[in-house]
Amino acid sequence: MRRRCGWGVLICVLASAFASAQTIHGRDGIKLPPPPAVSKIPVTNDYFGTKITDDYRWLEDANSPASRTFISQENAYTQLYLQQARIRPQIAGALVGLVQTSSWSLPIQRGDDYFFMQRLAGEEQASIWVRHGWTGKDQRLVDPAQFSRNPNTSVELMDVSRDGSLVAYAVRQGGQDQTTIHVYDVKTGKTLMDTLPLGLYWSVSFAPDGKGLYYTRTTSQGSLVFLHTFGTFNEQPDKLIFGYKFRGETLGPNDIILSSVTDDGRYLELEIDHGVPAKRVDIVYRDLTKPHAYFEILTWGVDSRFSAIEDQGQWYVWTDYKAPDGCILRAYPGIMPDVWKQIVPQGPDPIQNFSIVGGKLYVQRLDNVKPEISIFSLDGKQLGTVPVDGFGTVSAIAGRTIDRYAFYRFQSSIVPPVIYRLDTATGKREVFARTRTSFDSSQYELKQVFFTSKDGTRVPMFIAGKKGLKQDGTERLLMTGYGGFDISMTPEWNPLFAWWMQQGGWFALPNLRGGGEYGEKWHEAGMFANKQNVFNDFYAAAEYLIAQKYTSSEHFAIYGRSNGGLLMGAAMTQEPHLFSAVVCGYPLLDMLRYQKFEQGQHWITEYGSSANEKQFKYLLKYSPYQNVKPGTAYPAVMFFTGADDTRVDPMNARKMTALMQADSSSGRPILLHYGLDNGHSSGVDVNQQIRDDTDMLTFLWTETGQPAAKK
Repeated sequence: MRRRCGWGVLICVLASAFASAQTIHGRDGIKLPPPPAVSKIPVTNDYFGTKITDDYRWLEDANSPASRTFISQENAYTQLYLQQARIRPQIAGALVGLVQTSSWSLPIQRGDDYFFMQRLAGEEQASIWVRHGWTGKDQRLVDPAQFSRNPNTSVELMDVSRDGSLVAYAVRQGGQDQTTIHVYDVKTGKTLMDTLPLGLYWSVSFAPDGKGLYYTRTTSQGSLVFLHTFGTFNEQPDKLIFGYKFRGETLGPNDIILSSVTDDGRYLELEIDHGVPAKRVDIVYRDLTKPHAYFEILTWGVDSRFSAIEDQGQWYVWTDYKAPDGCILRAYPGIMPDVWKQIVPQGPDPIQNFSIVGGKLYVQRLDNVKPEISIFSLDGKQLGTVPVDGFGTVSAIAGRTIDRYAFYRFQSSIVPPVIYRLDTATGKREVFARTRTSFDSSQYELKQVFFTSKDGTRVPMFIAGKKGLKQDGTERLLMTGYGGFDISMTPEWNPLFAWWMQQGGWFALPNLRGGGEYGEKWHEAGMFANKQNVFNDFYAAAEYLIAQKYTSSEHFAIYGRSNGGLLMGAAMTQEPHLFSAVVCGYPLLDMLRYQKFEQGQHWITEYGSSANEKQFKYLLKYSPYQNVKPGTAYPAVMFFTGADDTRVDPMNARKMTALMQADSSSGRPILLHYGLDNGHSSGVDVNQQIRDDTDMLTFLWTETGQPAAKK
C-alpha cells in the first residue's frame, strides 16, 4: 500500500531517511540503530567575504527544550552502546584498585603542623587534614561529606594563616570552575560565618594578622583584588584593593591578577598576567606595614614574563626578558631589568620553575624533557642537585622562604605519586606520603624516543608498556597529547593509562610543539598561525609508532581533553585513516566562535580570533567543526563533556556530535557522553570517576579490537 504523506510530507521524509539509514557497527559485535535524528536549522555568517553556514547553531543554547532533548537522546544512545560492551564490567572492577586509593596534596607547614588534602581509600572525596609534628597523628578538619549529601561536592585547601589557626578553603560543585570560599577555625573546630560567594577566584591568601582575606575574583569589570575583613560579612562591602586602572592603563577582561602575601608578611604582591598564556606580566607590591601605602612597581609595561619571590627585603625574579629560556635575576624595584643582577643565567635547558626555601634557590629545568633540580645560593653559587627518579613529573619545590623544609612530588606513567620532604640544611629527603595501587611498577618500562615531524623538526616522545611486550603491530596503543599554552607534557600517573598498560597495551605521549618542553620558541612554533605544526607532530608520532610496529591504525586509540580535545578534533578530521578510536574530551572544536563562550576570550592570545581577518583565515583551515566533510569514513568517536564545564563551553561537543553523525560514512559509532555533574575542573566523586573512566576505556578498548571480517 502506498504511504500517504499529505501535509506531513516533511515528517514522512525524515522518518523514511531514519528508517533507511545504515545500522551502526561497533566492534566486538556491537550494533546500534542510526543516531537520533537532529534538525538542521542553517545560520550563515559572513567573515570578510567568506560565508560560513552552521546547521547546528541552535545547539549552542544548552537550556533550550530542543537542546535538552538532544542531550537526553544522545546519552541514551551512548548507553545503548555501553550496555552491549562485554568488557565493561571487567574494566570497572579493575579500576577500583587503581582509583580507590589514598592520595595526598603537598603539605603546607606552619610551625610544627602540616596541613594537606587527603583522600583515604574507599572515600568519595578528599578532606582537609592537619598532622601535628612530623610523626604525629593526622586529624581531619574539613570533610565535604559532613556538610553536603552531594558526593560531587569537593573542597580545596587554599591557604593557612601564619599562626596555623585558620584554614581558607574552596567548595566546588561537580567540575565547575566557580567556587565559594570559607574559613575554618582550627581551635574551635567550626567554620566562620564569613563566606565569599560563588565566583571565579584566581587567588586567596590570609592577611598577615589573620584578620582577613585578600582575594582576586573575576567580575563584570574584569579581575579585581579585594580585602575581606572577618566579622563584616553582610555589613559592608569588601574593600577594593586593586583593579580597573593603574598608571593610566585600563585593565581588561583578559587580564588576570594573582595576589599573594610574601612569606615574611610584609608585602602584598600582585602579578598581572595579560592573556592566557601571558606574553606580558607586570608585578606591583604594597608595603603592608605602612598604612595607606601606594602600590610600587617591580616591573611594568615590559613585554616579557616575570615571576617574583621576596626574601628578607630582596626580590628574586624569573624572567624571559632577553632570555627566551629563562634566567633568575635579583630585581631592583622601579628600574629596568637591564640593570638587575644576574643570579642564574640562561642555559641550554629551559627553566620551568624556581623556589626559595631555607635560604637556598631551587631551579627546575628540563633536559630533553627529563626533569632536573639544581640548588644555588642566593648569590648564584651552585650547591648541588635534588635527586630525581628518572623520567617523570616533578612538582614545584614547595615551601616558604622562612622554612627549613621543602616538599615536592614525583610521579610518572608507571610510578604512582610519591611526596618527599626535603631538609634544605642537610639535603636529606624522606617520604611524606606514597600512593599505593594495584599497579606493579616493576613489571613496566618507560622510555624516550625521537621522531621527525613533517617539516624536519626532531620531536621527543615517551612510550610505556609491559616489559617484553611484543612489537609486531598487533597490540593496541593509546596515545595522548596537548601541544599548547606553554605547558610541558611530562609523564604523569593516570589510572586510565595504567589500566591500558595492565591489559598489554602500549601508551605513548609525544612532546608536541606548542608546549614548553624546549622553551618559548617551542611554544611559539605551535601557536597562532603555527598551530598546524602541533597537529603535524601528532600525526608524525602516529606514523612512527605504526612504522616501528608498536601498533597499526586498526588498533590505534587517541585521547585528549581541552586544548588536547582540539587536537583530537583536528586528528579525526585531517587524518581519519590513522586512528581507529578517539575520545575527545571537553573540547574546543568550533574555532570561529570559541571566544564568544565561557572563558574563551582569555585564549585569544594563544589561538587568535575570527574577528581578525588574518587570523580567521588560518583558524578556518584547521577548525575541526568547519572541516567535517560529508561522506568521509571517520573513526569511532566519543565526545566527552558535561553540563558543569564552565571553562570550555559544551556547545563545541554538542554541535560536533550532530555534524559528524550526519556526515560520517564509516558506519562506526559517533557518541556523545554528556555528564550532568562533569566539568573541566576536578571535583567529581571517586565512584563517578570510575564510571567515567570505565566508559572511556570500554569505548577505546572495544573500538581498537579486531574488526569484523569483510564479506
